[in-house]
Amino acid sequence: MRIRKETDEMPESEVMLMAKISDALAHPARINIFRYIMTCNKKIIPVCNKDLVDEFDYAQATISQHMKTLVKSGLVDVRKQEKFSYYFVNIGMLMKYLDATKRFE
Repeated sequence: MRIRKETDEMPESEVMLMAKISDALAHPARINIFRYIMTCNKKIIPVCNKDLVDEFDYAQATISQHMKTLVKSGLVDVRKQEKFSYYFVNIGMLMKYLDATKRFE
């Protein structure tokens, strides 16, 4: 008689979270943009699209597309203030992702 090994399945929500965040971080430009926003947030420096265009050698439309992906994933939050949109790293979402990857076997 074989004894079945208990399966340690990940919840579907955790699998979807890992897929969504991994997809958002799958492009080197998005990783660099994300790290830049995180660094600025730590220093309490506001970050808007103009700052990202000045910092990186990408067209404004390209930056906007990358930011759309990061925001959609939940890694970055947007706060509108007058005519500007400011970006903030969602540390809670990042920690959920890191926790899920630690449990991944």
